Parts: sequence; C-alpha cells; structure tokens
Amino acid sequence: MTKKEKVEHFNSVAGERDKWRRKSAYYHAELEKYLRFIIPEGSSVIDIGCGTGEMLNSLKPSRGLGIDISPSMVEIAKKNFPDQEFEVGDFENLEVEEKFDYVLVDGTIGTVDDIYLAIKELHKVCKPETRLIIVYYNYLWEPALKLAETLGIRMKHLLQHWLPIEDISNLLYLNDFEVVKERYHCLMPVHVPGFSTFFNKFLANMPFFWKLSLNEIIVARPLGKRKPEEEVTCTVVVPCRNERGNIEDAILRTPEMGKHTEFIYVEGGSSDGTLEECERVKAKYPEKDITVLVQDGKGKGDAVRKGFAHSENDVLMILDADLTVPPEDLPKFFDAITSGKGEFINGSRLVYQMEKEAMRFLNLLGNKFFSKAFTYLLEQRIRDTLCGTKVLWKEDYEKIISGRKYFGDFDPFGDFDLLFGASKINLKFAEIPIRYRERTYGTTQISRFRHGLLLLKMTLFALKKIKFI
Repeated sequence: MTKKEKVEHFNSVAGERDKWRRKSAYYHAELEKYLRFIIPEGSSVIDIGCGTGEMLNSLKPSRGLGIDISPSMVEIAKKNFPDQEFEVGDFENLEVEEKFDYVLVDGTIGTVDDIYLAIKELHKVCKPETRLIIVYYNYLWEPALKLAETLGIRMKHLLQHWLPIEDISNLLYLNDFEVVKERYHCLMPVHVPGFSTFFNKFLANMPFFWKLSLNEIIVARPLGKRKPEEEVTCTVVVPCRNERGNIEDAILRTPEMGKHTEFIYVEGGSSDGTLEECERVKAKYPEKDITVLVQDGKGKGDAVRKGFAHSENDVLMILDADLTVPPEDLPKFFDAITSGKGEFINGSRLVYQMEKEAMRFLNLLGNKFFSKAFTYLLEQRIRDTLCGTKVLWKEDYEKIISGRKYFGDFDPFGDFDLLFGASKINLKFAEIPIRYRERTYGTTQISRFRHGLLLLKMTLFALKKIKFI
C-alpha cells in the first residue's frame, strides 16, 4: 500500500475513531494508566502517530506535540485538545528539531514502510536522557483481533508488520538505542467484573502468562554521553554516625574525579566524636572541597537526602563511612556513568570473594533473595540491592524527588527510595563489582532480623506500587 493510500485510509476513519475508542474504553484506560505511570505528569512528550490526540492529552504533558500522517486526524485532535499542539508529519521523515523528555510511538511502528529508517529518525527528537516508549501488539493476538474486526467490535486496521518484541529490540540496537525495559501488558483487554483486575494486575505479571498479553511495551534510550568526562563535577556524600576512625581515610583514599570533586560529610548524632573529627579533617585539608552537615532527622536515608540537596554538582555519589566499599573504587562508578554505560550505577558485593567477616551468612542469604525479588520487580538485573554505594546524575535525582510522592516516605536506609525512584523514571541500571572489606573501626549498625523484616515489607510494598499497578 502506498503512503497516499494510507493517508486516505486514516482520513476515512478519523471521524469514527471516537466511536471505536468508546467501544474499547477499558483497554484504552488500562494502557493510559500504565503510560501515566512511566511518563511523569509535566514532562515534555511527542506522540508520533497520535491519531486524534486522546493518549497525548491523557499524559498531561508540560509540552505536548502530536504528529500524525492524517490531516483529518490532526484536525480533530486540534479541535478536541487545544492545550496540546498537533501537526501533520511523516514518521519516516520527521521535520521536528525540538528535543523531548519522552517519545511515544503507540502502534504506529507497524504501519510504516521502513521501520529501520523510522527509528533512525527518532534521534532528531531525542536528548541523551530521553526515553523512547514503543507500544505494539503481540502477534499471538492476531487471530482474535481480526475476529474482532469481522464482528464489528474493533475498527478496521491496515495490514501491519509482524514484529515480535525481539525484532523491535534488534532494530533499536541497530539504530543506537538501548533497551532499558521490556514488558507485556493487558492480558484481558475487555472489562469482565471480577476477572479483569485479576488477569491484568496479577496473572499478567506471572511468568509464562505475561507473554500471552496483548501489548508489547519497550522503553529504550539513545546511546551517548550526556557530558564530556573532563567537564563533569561530582559530589561524594559520606553519611557517618559513630565512624570517627574512618573519616580521614575517606578523604585520603578517594581519588579526584572529573573536573572537580566535592566531599560532604553528613553526621548523624554520634557519641564517639565523629562530628569533631569531620571538622578537624576539613580544617586539615583546606585544599579539598569539604562540607560538614549535621542531620536534622534520623537514618541513612535522611542523611543522603540532606547531602544530595546541598550538592550543586553533576554527579552524586554515596560512600558509606565504614569504608567496607573501598573509596579507591569510586572512579569505576564515575567512568560508568560519564561514559553512558548506565544512569544509575549500583555497587555489587556479591561477585568477588569476601573477606572472612565482611558479610555474615544470613545477611548474604538475604541479599541473594532481594536480588531475585528486585530483578523481577524493577525489570532490570539487580544483584545487590543493599550495597550502600550508588551513583546517579543530579538531574535524574531531581526527577526522583518529583516522583517521590508516589511512593511516600517509607525507607530509612535510602537504598530502596533511590532504586524505586530510578526504576519509575526508567533509568538504565549498571552494577560495578566491588571487593567488600571487613570493618577496621566500629561495629555494624544493621540489625539482621529487624531490618530484614522491614526490607521484606518494602519488597511487598514495591510489588503493589511498581508491579501490580
């Protein structure tokens, strides 16, 4: 079918689109709900193949641009949603030079002539931190969808390409996009009281069943650096409570990174003179950029937030003051984030052999359990959820702050607050293996059983807030 014939087809069905959307209102509501979960309200969004604009408008963007090949579709969209902007345009020849936070391609990828070329064109509207979201249908549903068209309960569609999720991922790879997440969505696209919620919230998230769902959803990012390494500034936040013997070593053993490295000690009500030691070290090394803060609240999570809020640098790092993660390893984390290998860099203590007393047996079992649980929950591989060393861009942390109201204040450690937040805004995770050392000063401040139960509670919380939405 020629492009002209496609335009004529879409123009001919534009006036009926609202009627068909009402017939499949439950399906559209479910998809809109999920896309609102992964596209934060107030983002800038371009919807390529926007139709009559309902999806774009439902996302409540700060800047919304809809592109469609059909002038009739665009005319209806402009009339119905004047707060958004709509233009006639061709996916395979985008004439938009503006960059967006999110690029949405809902179903459109199956109707273009040259998918490779169409994906290549998407770089025109992408920044390094842009997320590309592609929604397409699972070809296992082809017979059911054709039957629905025959029975008059679904609008007639053009012949579309057969595109398993693996083929879309490969085309993205060939065009310098990296897949961050792959997800199947909507096992039951019609509303059946008492069944639809069970199928779509629970069964659709279970192994085997999820691949039977109607939608394939891919979240990807353009490959590339956000900023040259030599121009990147970083902050190392050191939460410290009763760690007097490690304060000076934290400074002496941490190499300078990028254009400038700042240290922020956040002291949490110590009884061993840690605060005084922080001030002494700051005075002893005036050539280093050292700040000493005192916590207002309690817990490591509160300390990290205070340190991050004070920083104005590009990259944020956490270094636990017990120094069981060697400060000498921080440049590996810096290289990983500045090179674009990842956007949320997590340490992993579970690769190398550990020193004898570095991690107790029950702690090790707990870490392995939470590794499996969170790889399933976050849809990216996470081997060590509890390693204290985490690194991310300041601009991404600001986005996590904006989305924090969704989860609430539930995590005194800070690890899960960052993991959940990073997952929700679809950051690319990467893990750096580190050699976990025994303490040389002080004692562990983790209670295996009390904190283990709290972590289990947070896992169940994440199951509800991230997976069963």
